[in-house]
Order: sequence, then C-alpha cells, then structure tokens
Amino acid sequence: MIFGDSMRLLICDHHVLFAESLAHLLAARGYRDVGITHHPDQLVEVLRHEPVDVCLLDVIFGEDSIVDRLPVVRAASPPTRLMLLTATVDRALLTTARAAGIRAVADKRQPVTEMLRVLNRVVAGESVIELEAAAPVPVNAARRHANDALRLASFLTAREREVLSGLVRGDDTKKMARSMGIASATARCHIQNVLTKLGAHSRLEAATSAVRYGLVSPETGDWLPGDGWNATRRAG
Repeated sequence: MIFGDSMRLLICDHHVLFAESLAHLLAARGYRDVGITHHPDQLVEVLRHEPVDVCLLDVIFGEDSIVDRLPVVRAASPPTRLMLLTATVDRALLTTARAAGIRAVADKRQPVTEMLRVLNRVVAGESVIELEAAAPVPVNAARRHANDALRLASFLTAREREVLSGLVRGDDTKKMARSMGIASATARCHIQNVLTKLGAHSRLEAATSAVRYGLVSPETGDWLPGDGWNATRRAG
C-alpha cells in the first residue's frame, strides 16, 4: 500500500472488537497510523486537535445515528475525508451522505476486502457514493445466502448463539464471560467452536457473517432467525 506510511486513519465505532480488528487488518495492509475512538464526542475532540486524513465512521451508535451530527464532525476537521460504515445502505442515506460531503459509504455486510477496496479509492482521492450500491441483492442469491446462514446456525448451541451475539456487539472474552456467568477459558472455547462451525478464520469474520446473513442485529446484538431458525434446527 503506497499510502500507508503517510496517511493517518481514524476509526470511530462503538463495537470495540470490530474497531480493533479492523485497525489490525488495516495495519497489516500497510496503513501504519490507525487510531480508534468509540463515540462521536471522542471523535470530534480528536479531529479538532490532531490531523486525520481519513475517518471510518459508523452510522449507528446504540439507539443514535451519526447522520444528524455530520455537520459537527465535518466542521471539526474540514480536510478529513469521511467514510461511513453501515449495515443498512439505502438511497436516503447515500443522498444525505453525498450532500454532507461524505467521500464514501461502505456496507459492513460485505466482505472486508470490499471495504478495503472502497477505502483505497477514498485514500486515492476519489468519492465513492454510488446510488446503485443500494440496489437489492438478486432474489435467488439472497435466498441462497439465507438458506446457507440458517443451515450454519442450526449447528450452534444456545451458548454459542450467545457468543456470536456478543461478537457482533464487540464484546471481548472477559466481558462475554462475565455476561454469561462462565470462566474466560470456557468463553474462549465457545468462541472457537463458533468460528469452526461458521468456517470463519477470525472473530471479525464470524461477526461480519452473522450480520451479513441476518443472524444477529448489528444495532442491538439480538439473535434474529427466530422461528425460521428453530424449524431448520428441528429439521436437521
């Protein structure tokens, strides 16, 4: 990555695991100066006092959206190129982003390589606000992905579903163990089982797959399949 040594990136996402995993991935891809914040107020403070070339900014923080605060974020550091990260891409968001001077909107449900492709274009000076990005997935492909997701989910135990929800929320091993009332070693064992059953190579990949295939809500971390998952599990 020819930009890596000279660019300063900042990630603002309240999912701790997602932010840290993304920062690690960016560093591995050649971006040597990557900072992390977990709240828009922290982000604004950093932008006001430190130079940042590109900021990767989540759209949803708990029950709040960053959309209404975009003018404040932009004013804190006009030269900083903003790239929004979201699990829900629609034309309204893309239109608002374009009007606010956002450089790109990346879909968190897509493979991480796609997110990196968009980032590289932003770093290169491009704007990547494409209304066609909100086009629906073809019906056959969407149905196939959903079926694959339910099939994989059918192999998860109740504890493993809790773990996957925790990964999406960005919980680390200690926090997950406390919330589930188990030892950290047991939580790590459950996490490894989830990765194995989903065919994921990392916690980030497992969490991204869970969101992409509609298993877990990216906003709340709640399990989504419900009756459809139960029926698939009984059939298996």
